[in-house]
Amino acid sequence: MQANQIFDAFAQLRVLIVGDVMIDSYIFGKVERISPEAPIPVVNVKRKEIRLGGAGNVAMNIKSLGGTAILCTVVGNDSDANDLVKLLTDNDLPTEGIIRSNDRITTVKQRVLAGSQHVVRIDSEMDGLINAGERSQLIEKAKILAESCDVIIFEDYDKGALDAESIQSIVSFAKSKGIPTIVDPKKRNFLHYQGTDIFKPNLKELKEGLKIDFNAKNLDEVRAAVASAKQTLGVNGVFLTLSENGVFIDFANETHHVAAHLRSITDVSGAGDTVVSIAAMCLALKLSPKAIAEMSNLGGGLVCEYVGVVPIEKEKLKAEYQKNS
Repeated sequence: MQANQIFDAFAQLRVLIVGDVMIDSYIFGKVERISPEAPIPVVNVKRKEIRLGGAGNVAMNIKSLGGTAILCTVVGNDSDANDLVKLLTDNDLPTEGIIRSNDRITTVKQRVLAGSQHVVRIDSEMDGLINAGERSQLIEKAKILAESCDVIIFEDYDKGALDAESIQSIVSFAKSKGIPTIVDPKKRNFLHYQGTDIFKPNLKELKEGLKIDFNAKNLDEVRAAVASAKQTLGVNGVFLTLSENGVFIDFANETHHVAAHLRSITDVSGAGDTVVSIAAMCLALKLSPKAIAEMSNLGGGLVCEYVGVVPIEKEKLKAEYQKNS
């Protein structure tokens, strides 16, 4: 498919995102002095902003690419959850997959920035697993929503929305319906995604999750590590992001290494969300493993040029993809 056809086809896709949703809160300010109370900077606040984070940022990326994103998660029954639902509504994203819990709080990551420098991050969260009743609700809601979707993303931030039982229930359902699945993993559920189509860890996650070590600059070692991971994890494909060393994919009887593009890196926050969003849409369109890797690699690099967690710009990605393909 040509670039124009691919991006036109993105607009027809419906993507279910199951996992941990959070709010990214930003306080933008200026530092002109050190506090007299302690040796810390005093930030004079100029602006405040809240954005969808975690699985919510994946939804924003899907929407920015032209697709329809549907979130399925468990959040608190609190004012932050109200803010989250308002963010979804304001961005024309559906809210029927949001399950509220009286036993949890909504995850908020608050970042204080002075210019382009992070001063501090304050996290409000509970990372214990959701209870049995909430798990049942999540599984049933995900199955209902998946019926109309073209691909499922598991967006795992180790905040408790996903566990082995919910993952396998949803994966089994997806297989029965022929819906492809892709995983953005974290540590706790790393070994629980058997049967998924593409498993997308970064270098640190793969090394820690499987307790292995290899040289990311040595392509033979990368290839061997990815092949071993694919077998150990029981997944159909592994798509490994290697930061400045690009990406490597082993999927559908093909392996490809794509080098990173030279960028002015400002902030890597949210780059993984962008990569998995693009890869999921390419997977839904049955594009080649090489095309999945190339486009995702481009998108992940582009968002690193911006401060904070921001979704990919569709036209910018399209132009870059046309230039590089």
